[in-house]
Amino acid sequence: MCGLTGILNLGPGQDSLEPVLKRMADAIRHRGPDDQGIWEDSHAGMGLAHRRLSILDLSPQGHQPMISASERYVIAFNGEVYNFNDLRRELDALWENTESGMRARWRGHSDTEVMLAAIEQWGIANAVKKFIGMFAFALWDRKEQELSLVRDRLGIKPMYYGWQGDSFLFGSELKALKKHPEFRREINPDSVALLMRYKYIPAPHAIYKGINKLLPGHILTLKKSNPHATPQSVPYWSMLEVAEAGVTHPLVESEEDVIAQLDSILRDAVKLRMISDVPLGAFLSGGIDSTMIVAMMQAQSNEPVKTFSIGFNEEGFDEAPYAKKIAEYLGTDHTELYVTAEQGMGVIPRLPTLYDEPFSDPSQIPTFMVSELARKKVTVSLSGDGGDELFGGYNRYIKGRDLWKKISWMPKPGRQLLATSISAIPSRVYDRGLSWMKPILARFGRAGDMGHKMHLLSDVLSAKSPEALYLHLISHWTDPVSLVKGAVEPSTPFSNGCHWGKLTDFTQRMIFLDTIGYLPGDILTKVDRASMGVSLEARIPMLDHRVVEYAWRIPQEMKLIEGESKALLKKVLYKYVPKEMMERPKKGFSVPIADWLIGPLRGWAEDLLDERKLEEEGHFNPEPIRRIWGEHLSKKLNWEFRLWDVLMFQAWFRNESAEK
Repeated sequence: MCGLTGILNLGPGQDSLEPVLKRMADAIRHRGPDDQGIWEDSHAGMGLAHRRLSILDLSPQGHQPMISASERYVIAFNGEVYNFNDLRRELDALWENTESGMRARWRGHSDTEVMLAAIEQWGIANAVKKFIGMFAFALWDRKEQELSLVRDRLGIKPMYYGWQGDSFLFGSELKALKKHPEFRREINPDSVALLMRYKYIPAPHAIYKGINKLLPGHILTLKKSNPHATPQSVPYWSMLEVAEAGVTHPLVESEEDVIAQLDSILRDAVKLRMISDVPLGAFLSGGIDSTMIVAMMQAQSNEPVKTFSIGFNEEGFDEAPYAKKIAEYLGTDHTELYVTAEQGMGVIPRLPTLYDEPFSDPSQIPTFMVSELARKKVTVSLSGDGGDELFGGYNRYIKGRDLWKKISWMPKPGRQLLATSISAIPSRVYDRGLSWMKPILARFGRAGDMGHKMHLLSDVLSAKSPEALYLHLISHWTDPVSLVKGAVEPSTPFSNGCHWGKLTDFTQRMIFLDTIGYLPGDILTKVDRASMGVSLEARIPMLDHRVVEYAWRIPQEMKLIEGESKALLKKVLYKYVPKEMMERPKKGFSVPIADWLIGPLRGWAEDLLDERKLEEEGHFNPEPIRRIWGEHLSKKLNWEFRLWDVLMFQAWFRNESAEK
């Protein structure tokens, strides 16, 4: 796990790029504190910089940027290719049979060297299809004067890129790009609108104009001979093709055989990710996914696996006791930390720099804290992320399907009329008129939410299609353009049904869209920045592409049985852990933001949401923000997520202004 950055400069004169490359690399030192490398070809205007977190082959032979044996290719690589030993043996056998003499030219034992050899042997597109792992890398072809940027299939590792003046810049984080003297910090209001809807900015969009994120499973190529052409990326692996193939040709084996095969594939994915030359452990929340990973690690380890969890004293947010019981049962070397509200809130000032562009998933706080805890004892930690998307773990997969079934029978005009009638009545009228229900509602949340719930029902009824319903279910601000000044919300796969392919089942479409959107944009971004912020490598076995491809071939009726989420995955887990230990409601990994905003964070939030400052800064229409802030403070409605979206942008913008 490392950080990379680079420049392809087309400007007049070819001064050395080394000083600016060093500044760019220093900005991402946290991603690789163990070593730094710079390579440049000043005549070509090409430079690469790398920060190394040493995991495999700790010797100088693993130093990057690395030049291939033929000296044609130069690579700067972030991530891990776990099957590099198998690829090395395959190349050895191939070279021995062809008597090429390449076998004697291995210099070290790193996966980076194997990647270069594979690219030389098979070409970049064919080689990358053989890689099992997480990766983002930049490859310079000295012969063809061609730059290639590559991102792993699921988007575990990040890659930003874009033209700034005469320079094409790229890197693992925006921090690096911003150190280039030509970088323009021009905020894109369209991206701010996306943030308000999704709580993250989905690829290929980024917070700055002229900058993009490389899509997962894509290769972007830029030729020096045609420098002014807009670089286009092409897929080498398609999640949509995998999903369509899986549902078109599902498995026909018995459930017992599918459980056995899934167990085998997952165990191998976990085993590959246990290869390390430095201390290794795992995050353990006590939920289905993290317990599965830890159980499979312990089953394949001769020593107790180091596991880490954090707990909160606030009721409803503490999963540490469950994690502790699992750890005791499996026999892991467990470390837990109970976090006070003060400690949790102490992370908030670090978020604008940690997350590089505005990002507003509140679970970013505990994710950073558990990463910080783990880094005290290990350099690599396995995580259970991905199980919800692959095996149907989110409530919306069941509730969304059921909701559409309940309303789709009604003709569209009738639904629209009913929705309009419901929304025409102010929330306070519902609250007063249905006050007799408040004692009942108080058991499930705030007693004054009846009007809010009725208006949500209106939004659901007005959905014209399952796509529209899904978009509503995943949206925070449902009309972000009215909130963000000067914004035109870009089309995304979530808002445009033409991206849904041949997936006719609503639940399957939701799972697919979460896998290409929410997973890389939110979950994987959160884990990458939190872990790399403390120089910790996070590995994610569930997102081994072999697991993903197999999961999509499993019939849906095996994954979701009578409304039970992740039914099949649980049956695999019960081979390792007793069922009764896992029978509890699903919880999110988060913190009590709603209460903090009313209490100890109120002054901080009030400053960021000050009406005069919002007007002066010019990004938002203050009126809807001030309205929901007042409703939240009065405890009438819980607007924690919408408020957190605005607060995280405001905190990021204040930090951005201070950096200029």
